[in-house]
Amino acid sequence: MTRVVVVGAGAREHALALALSHRAEVIVAPGNAGIAAHGIACSGASVASLDADLVVVGPEQPLVEGLADELRAAGVAVVGPGREGARLEGSKAYLKDFLAAAGVPTAAYATFSNEAAALAHLETMTAPYVIKTDGLAAGKGVLVTSDLEAARADVRDKLSGSSFGAAGTTVVLEEGLVGFECSLHVLCDGTRAVPLVTAQDFKRVGDGDVGANTGGMGAFAPLPAVSAADVEAIMATVIEPTLAELRRRGVDYRGVLYAGLMIGPDGAKLIEYNVRFGDPETEVLAPLYSESLFALLEATATGELVAPATPAGAAVTVVVAAQGYPGTPRRGDVIFGLADNGQLATPVPGVNVYHAGTARDAEGRFVTAGGRVLALSAVADSIGHARERAYAAAATVSFDGMVMRTDIAGKAVS
Repeated sequence: MTRVVVVGAGAREHALALALSHRAEVIVAPGNAGIAAHGIACSGASVASLDADLVVVGPEQPLVEGLADELRAAGVAVVGPGREGARLEGSKAYLKDFLAAAGVPTAAYATFSNEAAALAHLETMTAPYVIKTDGLAAGKGVLVTSDLEAARADVRDKLSGSSFGAAGTTVVLEEGLVGFECSLHVLCDGTRAVPLVTAQDFKRVGDGDVGANTGGMGAFAPLPAVSAADVEAIMATVIEPTLAELRRRGVDYRGVLYAGLMIGPDGAKLIEYNVRFGDPETEVLAPLYSESLFALLEATATGELVAPATPAGAAVTVVVAAQGYPGTPRRGDVIFGLADNGQLATPVPGVNVYHAGTARDAEGRFVTAGGRVLALSAVADSIGHARERAYAAAATVSFDGMVMRTDIAGKAVS
């Protein structure tokens, strides 16, 4: 049987591993307590030593550091771009210049490393103000605000290094875009590009999109407001020009190209690219493509990609997070409502519990061990039914200080 190694330690990797395990032997490196409890092998060994036939890289950091290059040089098939392709996510300043060269529609922008110049430019902008950390910041490096003073303070904090260290000492200031957000994941095999169903994630910590920017508090798929014709237009105006520019630069891009888009009156504009599966979008995409995911990712890595059938039904994921997230989350709180295998003690049909930040205490109980703790993911025949199942599942788990949005996919249903 084909051995697949999934690199990472969160709910995204749990979702990928569970779907892939239907057709392959799966090891997650390093994995987490909930993944291991689910009967999926976890290993702290180096990826290169695990004798993989296929490696799927979950987080962005290893891709930016060149893990895919090292593995491909050793003859391993990899889902994930090399170091050059990963620069699309590794540097927002690089990305904006790349998009300009490729002719991809995106927000107007300016890049600064000097505080005085950045603050002067800020005064010429109109609200909402968008301030982005140039480097990787675990999904938390973007501030969108209509408060000019808050924008000024954010620029100072980022450029001084107090917010994100060296990753923040260059900032990108962008115009605020109007519309609704859409996540489009595209599989690329170096020649062909195949879109998966659309999704939407919820980045703010509080209901109604208020509060701090997080790594993501939930997601749903597919997005009813985006038609097949819309996706074709996005492929033509955003994805294909991007891949053409990558080829022009000599980059053989094999992996996931995740386009974060704003759909507005003038069509789709690119907000950002991620060079891997999104989190928490993976927690809705992986169960929808569960039976076909292995074949899709193997073909992505080997250059034999064909378009998959559109999956039936819909999926909704609700994230439960620790008190203090996304700042300094509290750890060590006992999680109630989970069975010994890490799934629901009181099962809800169509629901998987993906572990994001959990550990076992000395008594074997699951405890919180990160900001995002669990992703409760439900599949059903409609968004409405999937949403009901996800929140029914959320009602059966608890821990002190648990944080959860109550409006995931609410507008899509209403």
